[in-house]
Amino acid sequence: MLVRRSEHAEALNAHGLQVSGKSSVHGCVRAALTADELEEPELIVIATKATQVEAACSLIAGRGAGATVMTVQNGLGAEELVTQTGEWPIISGVTFMSGIRHSDTEIEYELDTPTWIGPYAAAPAKRALVDEVAQLFVAAGLRAEAFDDLLPVQWSKLIFNATVNTVAALTDLPHVGLFARRDDPAALGHLVHGLVEEGRAIANAAGVELHDDPWEMNVLAVSRGETDHGDYAHVPSMLADVRARQRTEVDFISGALVRAAERHGVDAPLHNAMYRLVRGREASWGEPSSWRA
Repeated sequence: MLVRRSEHAEALNAHGLQVSGKSSVHGCVRAALTADELEEPELIVIATKATQVEAACSLIAGRGAGATVMTVQNGLGAEELVTQTGEWPIISGVTFMSGIRHSDTEIEYELDTPTWIGPYAAAPAKRALVDEVAQLFVAAGLRAEAFDDLLPVQWSKLIFNATVNTVAALTDLPHVGLFARRDDPAALGHLVHGLVEEGRAIANAAGVELHDDPWEMNVLAVSRGETDHGDYAHVPSMLADVRARQRTEVDFISGALVRAAERHGVDAPLHNAMYRLVRGREASWGEPSSWRA
């Protein structure tokens, strides 16, 4: 594991990684701050937030000449950042897997949904290797599925995230049943549905046929939480970032969707508004001097 803090590396090397929740695993790992301290890799999985991909790439620059790089970030754009650093073949990944970090060595495995992977078109890994990586995930007790073309999956999650994450970030609500309610004119589900419909129009203009219906993804997610966990509701990553007053992934999620709408001449007033409001929310915990025109 390549990490950015010395105390994190020291803790992992001393105590290993403890996973609880959906799985119960204690793994011994080798953690380091620089790639020079680790063995030459065959597969590099960049598992940071989208906002940290560029920094992660700088740590592996010039290393792993024979390796394949796999991205698993929210939104669009992580692969492009990787191609700016090296000439690795790339596997694109889309995942809803998530966990709760209890310490540097303890993670609670929360959502055990599949990770979908496929070759990145501009620098593709061989399809046989994509299948091999999917099998590796499954052999480790995770869920994975390989695709020839990942764009339909990426866009389904992009629209879902640009909708659910921004609504959560601006309302301070976790992903609860209100996101799917449309039983009265003031119900929050009307906004969620409108954002999904805008996103669908952008995907259509971009020539992307969605793999899953983002509205149905929303309905299923809240109903599953109510069925399986009682009062449990998942806290979307953008809401977690807002609560921690740290930079969100909104530029890679809503920003990517807004930029695609502009390229293809699609009006997207709702996503434009949500994008700029989240950016404003980020600015609100900065220095007042930065608020000036």
